Amino acid sequence: GFYLWDSFTVGVAISSMGNDEVNGGNDFAELEYMNITVITSNKPYGARDGSNPFFDGSATPKFGLKEGGVHSGHVQTGIRDGFCLVPGSNTGRCQDGYTKEVAGSEGVRVRVATSAKPNTDNSSTLDREFFKSFLEVLNLPRQSGRFNISTQFPFYREVLYKPDFMNVSRGKPVIFDMDMSPGDFISLIYLLKTPREVIDVKGVLVNGNGWANIATIDVVYDILHMMGRDDIPVGLGNTTALGNPTLGCNNAYAIPLGSGGFIDSDTLYGLARLLPISPRRYTPESSDDPEHRQPSAFEVWQCVRKQLDPGDKITLLTSGPLTNLANISLSDRDASSVIERVYVVGGLIRHEGHEKGNVFTVPTNRYAEFNMFLDPLAAKTVLESNLNITLIPLTAQRKVASFGSVLEALKQTQQTPESKFAQELFSLLKELQSREKLYHH
Repeated sequence: GFYLWDSFTVGVAISSMGNDEVNGGNDFAELEYMNITVITSNKPYGARDGSNPFFDGSATPKFGLKEGGVHSGHVQTGIRDGFCLVPGSNTGRCQDGYTKEVAGSEGVRVRVATSAKPNTDNSSTLDREFFKSFLEVLNLPRQSGRFNISTQFPFYREVLYKPDFMNVSRGKPVIFDMDMSPGDFISLIYLLKTPREVIDVKGVLVNGNGWANIATIDVVYDILHMMGRDDIPVGLGNTTALGNPTLGCNNAYAIPLGSGGFIDSDTLYGLARLLPISPRRYTPESSDDPEHRQPSAFEVWQCVRKQLDPGDKITLLTSGPLTNLANISLSDRDASSVIERVYVVGGLIRHEGHEKGNVFTVPTNRYAEFNMFLDPLAAKTVLESNLNITLIPLTAQRKVASFGSVLEALKQTQQTPESKFAQELFSLLKELQSREKLYHH
């Protein structure tokens, strides 16, 4: 399957390198040269509709491309491009990214693996020659790993931990809406450590358009697993800002991809590997196992609302862009009737006119705050709603940003696994801030 695609490519490369790179045969694949190109546009070719940067606005096509050729048509502008959608069908008609064999100067001569060679041993249950070699190599005693994976975690079992709150009085129902930045995970632990008589965490919503990629939802599952709260549902929100996914707000470009940005957030600065692995993982909507499909943020909202006791109202804590809450407000017109209050982390209130925002990657915008900047339309929608909102702006946040004192206090306390984890994260952030400018946001 697809999981062996990469390994098969490695095997083909190794075989070619061992059998003379240019003229030698290959043990695992039939190879032949083809004249190919990658389709970048769609028929009718030669049409100028403003979507093709190689042709539109230029008297001469760029890069020597041919007028009326396979690159001269409509370019898909996004996953919901109306040109590509076939009315009444779930199948699109655009071919952008399709690798096609062509004749003429627009193609490139490339050696292509056209098929995987069958196993020379007809009696084997492995039908491809590569599979036999792959298993043989994995089982070679030489160059074996230093650690034995089969005995490293002898006590681990895939068990869901769901607490028994049968005789425990319940506090206010709470939904935590997070963008999975490092501080959010400490906040989640803090919420889960708070006695259930005070707050009752009913669900977690995550933003896919905030400070981390959607795959980081697995870290949320791991935190809940560590805390014995596999009963709490997690809903995944939009990966784009409110509005048209194709042409809407694209301010997520302001989040760095490397240090201090996506890479660090997605791995929780490398500390995610210290967490126990939850049996619950992100499963895409197209999965063959719909029972374990990742629920959406709105589905979790509907589930929590349905389970409310008569008279109960939900408190929402939002620590990222307000996309999820805006979508809930727009999709569930009666949502405000069961929302008691919303606490919003975000915004910059300039009392004296001297404060600056924290969108450090966009020097042309001095006053924006990231959570609002990443989806301003959602923020406007929520703020203009009839919800009871408590805003915790950047000016207030800056008054509690003291790693030093928090770290010292954590060191003096009797450490639980949770406080030790928080200390590890805060210590790492403090060290990074002292060494690198990128971590001062």
